[in-house]
Amino acid sequence: MTASSVPLWLTLRSVAIGACGGAVAYALSMPAAVLIGPALAVSCAGLAGIEVRISDRLRDLCFVFLGTGIGSGFTADAGNAILRWPLAFVALFVMLIGIIGVGRAVLVRGFGFDRRSAALSVAPGHLSFVMSLATDTHSNVGRVAVVQSIRLLALTVSVPFVAMAMGYKMGVTALPGGTPMIAAHWIALAVLGALAGLGLKRLRLPAPMLLGSMTVSALGHVTDVTPGTVPLWLTLPAFLGLGTLIGTRFSGMSMAQFRAALLAGLTVTAISVAIAAVAAVPVAYGLQMPLAHVLTAFSPGGLETMVALGATMGASPGFIAACHIMRLLMLSLLIPLSLGRSPKTP
Repeated sequence: MTASSVPLWLTLRSVAIGACGGAVAYALSMPAAVLIGPALAVSCAGLAGIEVRISDRLRDLCFVFLGTGIGSGFTADAGNAILRWPLAFVALFVMLIGIIGVGRAVLVRGFGFDRRSAALSVAPGHLSFVMSLATDTHSNVGRVAVVQSIRLLALTVSVPFVAMAMGYKMGVTALPGGTPMIAAHWIALAVLGALAGLGLKRLRLPAPMLLGSMTVSALGHVTDVTPGTVPLWLTLPAFLGLGTLIGTRFSGMSMAQFRAALLAGLTVTAISVAIAAVAAVPVAYGLQMPLAHVLTAFSPGGLETMVALGATMGASPGFIAACHIMRLLMLSLLIPLSLGRSPKTP
């Protein structure tokens, strides 16, 4: 079943499970509760054998309001560091080579992966591309899918806690508060953002609805045409939808599959984060940015999640989005190269 053909009852059930998880997380005072709670609850439901899916239309709607909210964090001087960003991209490229090389070696020698499946499992992003290659190259698709899903879930859950440990205050959502926009402004931004997202989708860019709405909103706020933030009653459901979407990656996965790749997935995630942290230190010093901001930009998590979580730290959404987009472009080159050096699967 494709996401676009998901029946309404299944979408509603999945969102209801996510909402329950969000409520529990909020009651436990977890950071970014409306994101982490649904992600954990829906993941558990999927592993328990409950089918969980959400429709493409709901996903895109959530991304439009998330992007509009994130774009409201742009200021007139938000792009001052743009001329210094090439330093970050060079460090990012070296970081990706390190993650793929070290991670692949660990999976092959420590967990018995074949080299080709290991290279795909450790790739820090570009999931649809990775899974397509896994199928085309007759790799162990199940192992690759589990390890990649664990990476995304682990980073979604851990980043807010790391941010709190570094002194950042994390509220129920991962967006800063402020004076809400008037209805005419956020409606106009949402409509124009959705149209921009459709245009980016034709160009096959990642997370097009998020990036399109974020760009439109950023332009409106940089020019001070649409001051203010997206109302909380819109951002809360949007984050609930994002958390639910993350959790649906485990739908249809057996506990046996999950347990078999859990340690490998956590190990790969730890390696990726450690190398990203090492790469982020000189970049933070060279660009005079807080280390937490650069680490979020370099973190090998989902673009939508990392941009949203970075916004609550006061990080430039443009910088984080640019780093994650460059990461995907670099991986488009590095992943095939890593497979090219692997022996063919008999």
